[in-house]
Amino acid sequence: MDGFRVGEDDFELEGRPVRLLSGALHYFRVHEAQWGHRLAMLRAMGLNCVETYVPWNLHEPRPGTFHDVEALGRFLDAAHDAGLWAIVRPGPYICAEWENGGLPHWLTGAVGARARTRDEEYLGHVDRWFRRLLPQVVARQQDRGGPVIMVQVENEYGSFGSDQVYLRHLADLLRAEGVSVPLFTSDGPEDHMLTGGSVPGILATANFGSGARGAFETLRAHRPKGPLMCMEFWCGWFDHWGTDHVVRDADDAAAALREILECGASVNLYMAHGGTNFAGWAGANRGGGALHDGELQPDVTSYDYDAPIDEFGRPTAKFWRFREVLSAYATEPVPDVPPPPPVLTTPASATLTDWSCLDTVLEALGGPETEHAVPPTFEELDVDRGLIRYALTVPGPRRPYPLSVRGLRDRAVAYVDGRRVGVLTEDAPALETPVAGHARVELWVESLGRVNYGPRTGESKGITGGILHERQYLHGVRARGLRLDAFDSTSAVRGVPATGSAVGRPGLYRGVLEVDSPGDASLELPGWTRGFVWVNGFNLGRYWAVGPQASLYVPSPVLRAGANEVWVLELEGGGERVELS
Repeated sequence: MDGFRVGEDDFELEGRPVRLLSGALHYFRVHEAQWGHRLAMLRAMGLNCVETYVPWNLHEPRPGTFHDVEALGRFLDAAHDAGLWAIVRPGPYICAEWENGGLPHWLTGAVGARARTRDEEYLGHVDRWFRRLLPQVVARQQDRGGPVIMVQVENEYGSFGSDQVYLRHLADLLRAEGVSVPLFTSDGPEDHMLTGGSVPGILATANFGSGARGAFETLRAHRPKGPLMCMEFWCGWFDHWGTDHVVRDADDAAAALREILECGASVNLYMAHGGTNFAGWAGANRGGGALHDGELQPDVTSYDYDAPIDEFGRPTAKFWRFREVLSAYATEPVPDVPPPPPVLTTPASATLTDWSCLDTVLEALGGPETEHAVPPTFEELDVDRGLIRYALTVPGPRRPYPLSVRGLRDRAVAYVDGRRVGVLTEDAPALETPVAGHARVELWVESLGRVNYGPRTGESKGITGGILHERQYLHGVRARGLRLDAFDSTSAVRGVPATGSAVGRPGLYRGVLEVDSPGDASLELPGWTRGFVWVNGFNLGRYWAVGPQASLYVPSPVLRAGANEVWVLELEGGGERVELS
């Protein structure tokens, strides 16, 4: 009997037409202990398949150093146990509102605009990564008794480039490494995107949020034969810091879903369950129209996406409307909704009195301080997520002049002779008060997330131009990086010397939350400004008082009955209490 295949008009399994009712759920955005529940929720919505990306930068933090690549295999096994097929989108680029679109910082820092092309240096890294990753997929393909039925070649490549040699190389690489299930591409339903991103002989699919009939008409103009599929039906959307929360009406989304299915097409809900950008992995966009050369728009920590299954794993109104639509196309009864995860029943709060100033934290957990003629970028100091302290001397004596930063990405808290004097941004790169010499200047620069979509994907972070006093470049810059993964070592963080008790000052705050009975919870940070939070060594992500996100999701498996360690790395200055509700 035939396995899963792409037919003339439909997907086929053992010679019979099948419709894929899929939902996106990213294993890296959900605590592993909760995969089973979230996958059961997909089944209960009426889906028969799950789709996931694979973030290269999460699994290869440094060239040739791999981290838990096996997580993908464990997730695919969980999908199989849940009775779901699986679609894998391994990249190398994924977009996904994820840091750098999934590309490692060390890679884009080295190859620049040669990324996502036939460039030999770039492809050498891709080949090594895929040979390490793909065994997790190959062993779990449908024709070997596993859940994997399709694998993607690149991702929305037509929105970026037109290198057919590169795309063919990826397709050939997938086949050479043992991928035998059907391959596909996915692009926006526009002529230039479909011609740039599709590959002859490989299924082309479309990504959109509405207007299915028009989108499929465009797709058919390029591919007269083959199954129709919306590989990303954008049923919600993501949020940026400092903007309003985005919501899509449930009835409107359900009507758009019904239109897709009425066209005879398969569908992948993006997202079925969004999850969370834990550990500072949220990406960023740029405004400015088609060229995306405008202001930076960093993504919030929550990836709730206004999805039918919310960040806490609960069904929303959209879930029930989608279940109603999908049930009409299901080939077997839709399972009942599983019991909800446990929730925290008794609120808890704590005052964090153990404080260490940023200089002490940097001394204990940061990399070495090095001196440079001009400011090094994050990539040059091997900082993926985190911050860099740039220190320099304004020579003197000289009268006050404006001090400014060229090419700042993304945000700098400035100190002159130890006194905080302001915050610089890409749009406001000069101090309001001129600086006289002789003076010591420190700039603590934080990355707010690398761009994940558009021509500026892969751009460097940090000070990418120079530091100016009036029109004169200041040289002789000392720089020291602090990576967020330095906090992965609980013993190292516990060993950071306390430098007193403080309120409203930047630094590392530590304390203990007493919890009666663990359950899913929200962490509130009243009065705090911007930074990161860890609970029991688990990085919940970035908080920022500008909103729209006002609290951080705490998965139940992170908490334990009794004492729970809390660390807050405050970068600008704020409160002293945290509250678990």
